Amino acid sequence: MDLPRTTTTTTKPSHLTRLNAFMAKSFIGRRFKLTQRQTTFTTELRAGTTTFLTMAYILAINASILSDSGATCSISDCTHPSPTCKFPPVDPGYSSCISTARRDLIVATAASSAIGSLLMALFANLPLALAPGMGTNAYFAYSVVGFHGSGNLPYRTALAVIFLEGLIFLLISAIGLRGKLTSLIPNPIRISSSAAIGLFLAFIGLQPNQGIGLIGFSPSTILGLAACPVSDRASLSPVLTFSNGTTVLLPNSTVSSPIFCLHHRMLSPTFWLAAVGFLIISLCLIKHIKGAIIYGVLFVTFISWFRNTSVTTFPNTPSGDDAFNYFKKVVDVHKIQSTAGALRFSGITKPFFWEALLSFLYVDILDTTGTLYSMANFAGFVADDGSFEGQYFAFMSDATAIIIGSLLGTSPVTTFLESSTGIREGGRTGLTAMTVAGYFMLAFFFTPLLASIPPWAVGPPLVLVGVMMMKSVKEIEWGDMKEAIPAFMTLILTPLTYSIAYGLIAGIGTYVVLHAWDWAIVAWRWLVMKRKMKKRVENTVASGANNHSDKTLDI
Repeated sequence: MDLPRTTTTTTKPSHLTRLNAFMAKSFIGRRFKLTQRQTTFTTELRAGTTTFLTMAYILAINASILSDSGATCSISDCTHPSPTCKFPPVDPGYSSCISTARRDLIVATAASSAIGSLLMALFANLPLALAPGMGTNAYFAYSVVGFHGSGNLPYRTALAVIFLEGLIFLLISAIGLRGKLTSLIPNPIRISSSAAIGLFLAFIGLQPNQGIGLIGFSPSTILGLAACPVSDRASLSPVLTFSNGTTVLLPNSTVSSPIFCLHHRMLSPTFWLAAVGFLIISLCLIKHIKGAIIYGVLFVTFISWFRNTSVTTFPNTPSGDDAFNYFKKVVDVHKIQSTAGALRFSGITKPFFWEALLSFLYVDILDTTGTLYSMANFAGFVADDGSFEGQYFAFMSDATAIIIGSLLGTSPVTTFLESSTGIREGGRTGLTAMTVAGYFMLAFFFTPLLASIPPWAVGPPLVLVGVMMMKSVKEIEWGDMKEAIPAFMTLILTPLTYSIAYGLIAGIGTYVVLHAWDWAIVAWRWLVMKRKMKKRVENTVASGANNHSDKTLDI
């Protein structure tokens, strides 16, 4: 009697499984430790794609923020040079120069992000992506250089500040001082500074020139509700009031951009389009959809690309026609014309130079070091002693990226918190960061599209990035007024003074004043204790001498 045959069926491994097995044994797999970190090649690619989607907004937003400073443009670029040609109504020649600079800055942002992420991948082997940091770029543009160069330092000198800061950062990273310096910052200031920068970014995103235009100038309350159509906005200029009540326009004074809403508030078409984009991003964030920010930006931008509409970013003006002609190229390898190698050390003797340098150092020490530790901890790399694998080269990589960014013409480069999305997708090695670098390299070819993203598409992400950065306030000891007051001063004054430096100075100054009495008591007790110990030693020595004298007499 024949027994029934048993057949065994073997399932062939899928193409992805075979690819992952091959890559794990290859040089790349061994180099990036895929097996040791329990990840696969395709997981790293997916994680890198997710990270890029969540941080790709930096290409347009960073260029928009930095170009608000006027970049390397000056009065000499105006068609009709005058002290006021840089301010509304902006001279056509100056406006054209800024448009070119914005395209340069998109390429500079892509290049510095690609190089920084590549350094992190190759040397630190960590799934962390780098790009010009949000917050520091706003401080660079609006506080140091100022709107259209109205600040304390020219753009070229500010780049020299960043370059020097990068060198110092590299030095303190090389000798291991970076972590120790961070521990010297008062805890409430360290916690509140990131949230304060988030408020600052949200404040920028709500304004008419850099964002959605929901808030504007009010003659009675300084700030008020706006979002009125462009035709209902008015520019402002300072006036001089005499004792008899008459007023005159100050000679050679600058005229603001249209920030005063005359009437028809909240009827701006671009505001409501931005509100839809805000809603799209918010819903995607709620549903934990990867690339939430980029989806909202793309939606608003795509609607704004249609001409002859009330929300078009290409109005029927000479500047609008020029922007549209460049947009139609779609693919263009734009060569940096103005920002690369533009740094100048001519203002190094000015106090503002060193003030900006210290501010950038302080913010970067807090931001980059804190971000690196938090991301490494999120990925499970941090050991019990607080260190993590690749820590030294991670510090060195982002310090080097700051130097490279300054040479290309952009603000400080830092590790992005959006790296957490890639880590959440399973990224565990430098292959994630290398994938991000590859995407940024591809961005070089699509400068015309990236340069055509309007400010009302950029505003919603700025506000929502502010939301994300507010989570740190829960760590503040609000029940302890010595902790809460300095933290609150940092939070409130950073956006309202339009300066990260002033917010930090206010927080640290308040902290020092409120703790001065406690420190004085501790110092006094230490002095008293020291005196008592000294007196006790003297008495002991004297007693010993007396005993020795008595013995001598006995002899």
